[in-house]
Amino acid sequence: MGQLRAAPLWRSGLLCRCPRCGTGKLYAEYLKFAPRCTVCDLDYRFADSGDGPAVFVIMIAGAFIVASALVIEVNFQPPYWVHAVLWLPLTIGLCLGLLPVFKATLFALQYRNQAGEGRMK
Repeated sequence: MGQLRAAPLWRSGLLCRCPRCGTGKLYAEYLKFAPRCTVCDLDYRFADSGDGPAVFVIMIAGAFIVASALVIEVNFQPPYWVHAVLWLPLTIGLCLGLLPVFKATLFALQYRNQAGEGRMK
């Protein structure tokens, strides 16, 4: 895991780019890492984010959706079907939109900290 100068963490995560060069695409498909960076040739097999990104997304999206639904309920008291029409698509869209960003950010953190699976220092 040869580390040159690392790209800014926010850029790698938010734009889903290579953590080393900051320009190569991180994903080959939605949530499937490419085998390596097309720009700097960094091998992406060193890191696996596992279920960590999903946990962060569920907690953040859940807190936002529940707080928003509570505010809408207290202020407007809409019927339950309005809640379903509002919050189900928003929850799904928010989770699917945030998941690649959080996965890329945790991947960049693993690269930055040279974290490996099952390794004790």
